[in-house]
Amino acid sequence: MQKRKVGLALSGGGARGLAHVGVLTVLEKEGIPIDMIAGTSIGAIIGAFYTGGKDISQIKNAVMSLSRRKILSLVDLTLPKTGFIKGKRIKDWLKSIIGDIDFEDLKMPFACVATDIMTGEEVVIKQGSVLEGVRASASMPIIFTPAKWQGRYLVDGGLVDPVPVRVLRQMGADFVIAVNVNPYISDRTEGVDKEQIENLKAPNIFSIVIRTLNIMEYQAAMSGLKEADVTITPKVGHIGPGNFHRGRECILRGQRAARHALPEIKRQLEA
Repeated sequence: MQKRKVGLALSGGGARGLAHVGVLTVLEKEGIPIDMIAGTSIGAIIGAFYTGGKDISQIKNAVMSLSRRKILSLVDLTLPKTGFIKGKRIKDWLKSIIGDIDFEDLKMPFACVATDIMTGEEVVIKQGSVLEGVRASASMPIIFTPAKWQGRYLVDGGLVDPVPVRVLRQMGADFVIAVNVNPYISDRTEGVDKEQIENLKAPNIFSIVIRTLNIMEYQAAMSGLKEADVTITPKVGHIGPGNFHRGRECILRGQRAARHALPEIKRQLEA
């Protein structure tokens, strides 16, 4: 019987996406074959690390180094004409980990998803510079300046395809495992009593932008997840998208969710 090609879709979601590292840890340890990866935003970053040949321990070390101080050092503010952060320092950080490589140099097929801010079209990047693709996929609107790629201005792919399951189908995947860290907005207040909710501080402009994107991404994610064979959903809704200093917790929750999904993954792959 011909072996099925397994694709792994890694969602966007800011710091919550560090749970992807925990998922990869479990899948690799259990010998689940991954033939291709597609990622959006933070999912594109983790996907680039993995397909670029970095082992799990190297990826963990890279993301665990993202303390508040480290994050601040990666912020290069610019005049807010199209965004507040230029993104060059983040690109340099990515380059220091995976190098300046092309998609054809990766150990397996990989694709980044971005959004053309002028047309609203989904843009799938799987050729040329990996750094350019990841930079485009992770460019949160308003926060980051758009990335210019082949004459187009691109922003975060989460606007159109937060969990790129369909992209993997188009790449030839027969079996797709989707990892979704986009919680419904109400998950952020799970376990919080009524009095605490009433006393919540009014959101600032940045949190409004992020929450707006979260709501949009959740709705788009639900559509894409219907086409996945198995969905892994780490419980990270209580973690803010900017809380990269909580990487250890995200990774552990990713491991827990992956272990929970393992029986179903093995059952379907062995069927």
